Amino acid sequence: MKSNRAIPRAATLVVAVAAALCAAPLAHAGDASASGNAKFQSLDKNKDGFLSKDEVRDIRGDYGKAFDQADANKDGKLDQGEFLKAEALHERMVTGKYVDDSIVTTRVKAALLKEPRLKSMDVSVETYNGEVLLSGFVRDEAQREAAKKAAMRVSGVAAVKDAMVVRN
Repeated sequence: MKSNRAIPRAATLVVAVAAALCAAPLAHAGDASASGNAKFQSLDKNKDGFLSKDEVRDIRGDYGKAFDQADANKDGKLDQGEFLKAEALHERMVTGKYVDDSIVTTRVKAALLKEPRLKSMDVSVETYNGEVLLSGFVRDEAQREAAKKAAMRVSGVAAVKDAMVVRN
């Protein structure tokens, strides 16, 4: 008899744990929605329940593209649902740019390593929106030019800024 009672108790425990695990993501989604709602309300300066491009212009990065894509009814305003979509799109765009820049940085470093005239470990590489900054020390002007040319040959490089110092 004792074993018959143990099975329903174990089943009840399993169901309770499963319910708790399923409820956790839903509770988190509610938190995200609430925080998005708070941000929406803080940006809605005229309290009309919609956000215009003027009201979101201070958000970091280029928010216009995300705004246009999320504006489902193309009325030039975002309701709360459209705003949440715009936030997600914007975050993906910002993250994508960061990933693209890190890929460009890696490719430029690899190009510098392949350059026989350079001690590439003495040259640092930073990238922002495809613009590459080369800094560090080189032996002479020939090394400086070789580093700049190697960086410019890399796909995804929009411009190269030179902050390298010739070490005597």
